[in-house]
Amino acid sequence: MSNYSTKDLRTVALVGHGSCGKTSLIEAMLYRSGMIPELGSIERGNTMCDNDALEKQVQHSIRLAVAHIDTAMPDLTPVRIHVLDTPGYADYLGQDLSALDAVKSVCAVVDATKGVELLTRRMMDVAKERNLCRMIVVNKFEDPNVDLEALLAQMQEIWGPGVLPINLPANNRTIVIDCFDKDEGEADIFSVGEVHRAFIEKIIEEDDETLERYFEEGTVDPRSLHPLITKALREGRIIPVCFVSAKNLIGIRDFMKVIIRHLPSPEEANDALFINPDGTPYPTTPDKDKPVIAQVFKVVNDPYIGKIGIFRVHQGTITKDTMLFVDENRKSVKAAHPLILQGKTTAETDRLSPGDIGALAKIDDIKYGSVLHSEPELNIRMRPINFPKPMFGVAIKPARRGDESRLNEVLIKMLSEDPTLAVDHNPVLNETVVRGLTEMHVRSVLDHMKVDFNLEVQTGTPSIPYRETIAGKAEGHCRHKKQTGGAGQFGEVFLRIEPLPRGAGFEFVDEVKGGVIPFNLIPAVEKGVREVLGTGFLAGYPLQDVKVTVYDGKSHPVDSKEVAFVSAARKAFLDALGKASPQILEPIVKIEVVASQDYFGDIASDLGSRRAQLSGSDSLAGGLVEIHALVPLSELDGYATRLHALTQGQGSWSMELDNYSPAPAAKQAELASKYTRKEEED
Repeated sequence: MSNYSTKDLRTVALVGHGSCGKTSLIEAMLYRSGMIPELGSIERGNTMCDNDALEKQVQHSIRLAVAHIDTAMPDLTPVRIHVLDTPGYADYLGQDLSALDAVKSVCAVVDATKGVELLTRRMMDVAKERNLCRMIVVNKFEDPNVDLEALLAQMQEIWGPGVLPINLPANNRTIVIDCFDKDEGEADIFSVGEVHRAFIEKIIEEDDETLERYFEEGTVDPRSLHPLITKALREGRIIPVCFVSAKNLIGIRDFMKVIIRHLPSPEEANDALFINPDGTPYPTTPDKDKPVIAQVFKVVNDPYIGKIGIFRVHQGTITKDTMLFVDENRKSVKAAHPLILQGKTTAETDRLSPGDIGALAKIDDIKYGSVLHSEPELNIRMRPINFPKPMFGVAIKPARRGDESRLNEVLIKMLSEDPTLAVDHNPVLNETVVRGLTEMHVRSVLDHMKVDFNLEVQTGTPSIPYRETIAGKAEGHCRHKKQTGGAGQFGEVFLRIEPLPRGAGFEFVDEVKGGVIPFNLIPAVEKGVREVLGTGFLAGYPLQDVKVTVYDGKSHPVDSKEVAFVSAARKAFLDALGKASPQILEPIVKIEVVASQDYFGDIASDLGSRRAQLSGSDSLAGGLVEIHALVPLSELDGYATRLHALTQGQGSWSMELDNYSPAPAAKQAELASKYTRKEEED
């Protein structure tokens, strides 16, 4: 496996809405560079990046894929491009977002026949926030019905005047013509000379010396502008636009030339966003001789190979003899077999340099976000990405008897792969709930479990995660006394409870004076209280936002032991809860709905029927509107299907937990009537 120096590496994530052509574009790049003998296709299921059985079935990307392209152009140094193929649907947004910390540049692929779509906008916004260089590829530009000038105007409206073509369609959209080196030629849209001058002037606008020379001489040698174009890219002042047809192999070499010539190498790009435990930046340098720092951005649990951690090397060099530490673990592991990836295929490599994307297998401690390093005392992490919270849940249980333990093992594997997946277990209901971003997201996880781990589950509608709290103050008391022959049990507890602000959680305070409850038994009192927190009072839901203060009690020199005070505290807490106006809280989620303005009235009306509180709306480019609302989670059952019907499949929505609020009185009564608390033993 050939190795490349850091200056000859590029890392690019292709982002964009589903079916825009990301996977096909990578396939075309591999073919044009001679790395594959023939083009694969999504329809035939033989592309390099969509190699998963489920991806072949649904014919679109589900998981983040990694490939590399070794390419050389005339008069240019051979370069390795590490390229990431991201899924194109909000169902798999966690995979999209996790790709961003592995690259220094993001390329938005826009389907010319559809214009800029919602996920594309979101990913470009996050890329800007992560200090990444950005560019755009307009795919399927050859369609004669597409108004390319209007499309460019739309992109400039969304991302600003820095969106400028670096090449243009020509010869009736059968080729593209370079507008960076050339200032004349015939193009199908715009003037090559005007586009050339606009691009050059944008690059040099903040360099006084070059700007002065340009105005004096009327021109500047484009070959001298590499430092300025990488600076403009790093600062987000320019977003180059290329035109390609992945299907017809038009503009592919031109696109790769732009990546090689203009996108920054790791030595030229913005620094990675590592931070210390206190949140201050931790600088890294893409120096092969410094201590190793790498970050895991993807984990794959292969049923045959085991756990594979895929990472970007930010600093230092990894070889087969490198000893690495994982996060704060002080036990080192040997990087015995460093790998480089080509879709699902892996190959061993001698070394991984700064800027390389590689992998290691069979390191159990690796998880998404892990930092691999060669200094045992290092404690850093990447600045967290703001992942959406998983709110769509499905209750699951093994389809086969005896698979309970395997279910837990496989769920742990799934959690290590996906930062937008969560698993809840309700001990009261004995219910396990898998939560993801959408129904499709959760379904793909369950299919993954079935196909790769031969684990089938039965599914059902999960219980709404209600909570309980109190509205008033109260005091509780219990004397626990038990004598069954021999040593008995004795413990007496007095406590008071009061509500805390919403979202504050739980607070336990010890105000016992004079040792009436021995200090070594206070933890037993807290344990008894916490047992009630988990099982609730009114309807069996966890309690929250409660302050419990133990202030008095009695003990016995022989019979007072932990079990007695656990029981006394539990009963005293229940005694107080019954007098403190207990109530049931329902989860309120904040939702954002994006659709055409034509559907605003229908969407707002439907949300109103779901007890929603509309909090505002924003007009977006392209005739879109974004609606903000707060809605009880219990009212959103089936909402995805309803929105699809209301907007003819063009609407999208996201939600995240906002707060817990008291449920309607009728709902509280209904829930309480269904619950029977286990009687406390004397």
